[in-house]
Amino acid sequence: MVRIMPVDRLSDEEVREILTKYRKIALVGASPKPERDANRVMRYLLEHGYEVYPVNPRYDEVLGRKCYPSVLDIPDEVEIVDLFVRPEFTMDYVEQAIKKGAKVVWFQFNTYNREAFRKAKEAGLTAVAHRCIKQEHERLIG
Repeated sequence: MVRIMPVDRLSDEEVREILTKYRKIALVGASPKPERDANRVMRYLLEHGYEVYPVNPRYDEVLGRKCYPSVLDIPDEVEIVDLFVRPEFTMDYVEQAIKKGAKVVWFQFNTYNREAFRKAKEAGLTAVAHRCIKQEHERLIG
């Protein structure tokens, strides 16, 4: 079986390293609704020992955690900014990730924005695209 290289050009080893090295994640587009992917992924990450900071200006709390209006409002260090927002909104969050000093911007399925992806890479961040952080964790770490 031939595996097509994803747009981010990251190998399994590189993705595994991201998932083991970085533990502080801003989850943008967090939702308190259990049927939403953002909620399921956040729950999974918390269950696997990650420090997850929900980001969504519409909510005060998600899964018992304080929800922040932006990445820049998080008082702690952020290593990964995981995007669950439509592509037209990702540029703002990439800019926040850069200002915050994040190491990785993770574009979940259906969030990819070529310009935002390029901006993240040009700023020195690792950009992951067209992948689900939960699925990649299950596949590569278990």
